[in-house]
Amino acid sequence: MLLVVDIGNTNINLGAYDNDRLVFVSRISTDRSKTRDQYAVELKSIFSLHNADSLSFSGSVVGSVVPELTHELCEAILMLTGTEPLTLSPGVKTGLNIRTDNPAEVGADLVAGAVGAAAAYSLPCLILDLGTATKISVLDKNGAFLGCTIAPGVSISLDALSARTSQLPSISFKEPSHVIGTNTVDSMQSGIVFGVASMLDGMCDRIEAELNEPIGSIVATGGLSYGIVKCCKRNVTIDRNLILEGLRRIYLKNRK
Repeated sequence: MLLVVDIGNTNINLGAYDNDRLVFVSRISTDRSKTRDQYAVELKSIFSLHNADSLSFSGSVVGSVVPELTHELCEAILMLTGTEPLTLSPGVKTGLNIRTDNPAEVGADLVAGAVGAAAAYSLPCLILDLGTATKISVLDKNGAFLGCTIAPGVSISLDALSARTSQLPSISFKEPSHVIGTNTVDSMQSGIVFGVASMLDGMCDRIEAELNEPIGSIVATGGLSYGIVKCCKRNVTIDRNLILEGLRRIYLKNRK
């Protein structure tokens, strides 16, 4: 089996593939204070939970946007599986034509998501990643990565709203039933959810106009994708495992 790991700022997503079949997916919180051994214990527990033997993994690949954790996770994976993880970094073959000012600075999550989307969806394609940050990646009709937009994520916006105001409470993320809120909590949830959904619709319109051709597909991933995307007017496909699939494909391109 192949172990794929996406280290994000808020969560670490991992999946196990048997050839091209995704056997299981799991998620743990990103904790920058944990050591190699602590992560090894967590990973071993997850493997046991899904009846997977640590030594059944013949390969592994890691994409990370948290550099200080990359080494610890890779060491934990090596300890458990006996495989040296492929780390998605500059110089690794991806098959992706990155047409930004500095391709080396494009995050591993954006690269993996683009690789996964280019292989599965109609082009041009927009990739909405709704995680710690809200990002929109743009693939042109040839599958080249043109760039992206980055805005504060939903959770960051909610936390900032509560922290920087005297009378607005800290609330949880919840899909509102009405745009016009009749109490403080409903009003905040409406502003966040419908506000982000409207921003995504508007940004897709602007990107489409800038490309000067119709968008072939829009795909969304990330932990909060479902609650936001269902409020969008655009037709958006949700693919929660898009980045994991991209990492799998990148691993196969680099397998000796």
